[in-house]
Amino acid sequence: MPTPEDYLVKQACADLVARYAYLNDERRFEELAALFTEDAVLCRPSAPDQPIGGRAAILAAFRKRPPDALTFHVCSDILVEVQDARTAHGRSRILLLSATRPADGVLAGVAAGVPVPGVFRDRFALTDAGWRFAERRGMFWI
Repeated sequence: MPTPEDYLVKQACADLVARYAYLNDERRFEELAALFTEDAVLCRPSAPDQPIGGRAAILAAFRKRPPDALTFHVCSDILVEVQDARTAHGRSRILLLSATRPADGVLAGVAAGVPVPGVFRDRFALTDAGWRFAERRGMFWI
């Protein structure tokens, strides 16, 4: 039976999942990279077989995103299982909506691409800065 502390861990890890989506969509990549441990591994859903190792490399990968790329990540069904006092595992579903920012900058009427469903499998670690992603592996369904 989960303890009250387990529920705090579950909430902290679920918050990481949601924060990742917001920071990604808002292009706040430095803050996004700070959600990972120094030696974390990220496999983006668009390239699940190409792991990115380390916080610095994760930041560099996000900074390469085209400046006109617009994204909106919907996260749901976040499940977190506490392993012990310093580790947890989780999984969640995502739905990615994307578009390209028009040259005139007017977003009204922008046509979004086809929604793309996927999943993330996460490994969380407790650090001195709080809970962080130690590993984040994404995969699109299509």
